[in-house]
Amino acid sequence: MKTAHDLVTEAKKHTQEIPLQDAEKAILAADVLLDVREADEFAAGHLSGAMLVPRGLLEFKLSGSPVLESRDLNVVLYCKTSGRAALAAQTMQTMGYLNVRSIAGGFDAWQAAGKPVVKPEPTSFE
Repeated sequence: MKTAHDLVTEAKKHTQEIPLQDAEKAILAADVLLDVREADEFAAGHLSGAMLVPRGLLEFKLSGSPVLESRDLNVVLYCKTSGRAALAAQTMQTMGYLNVRSIAGGFDAWQAAGKPVVKPEPTSFE
């Protein structure tokens, strides 16, 4: 029986990961930057310009969003540490997307390197 770790390891064999030092350049060249974490993770901080598409809703969001329907989009994905992004990239490739890459180390590596993070201000009702 395969574990989640086994599935991620297998997905990473078929996924192109962008080294952290090349990530900013890749993001600038991308048509879309997808954050495949959960909504609470996104709200706590995310990369500028990222679109939230949680991993659990990926196939449905891709199928239902005209902005994401083109299979030749240049897509960069990320998650917390890169496991969910690898699984998402593999799924997108299975769905026919031709240019999907993920950021090695994910959001945690990005933040640890001191790269910019968007943190929305909490809403005040006063």
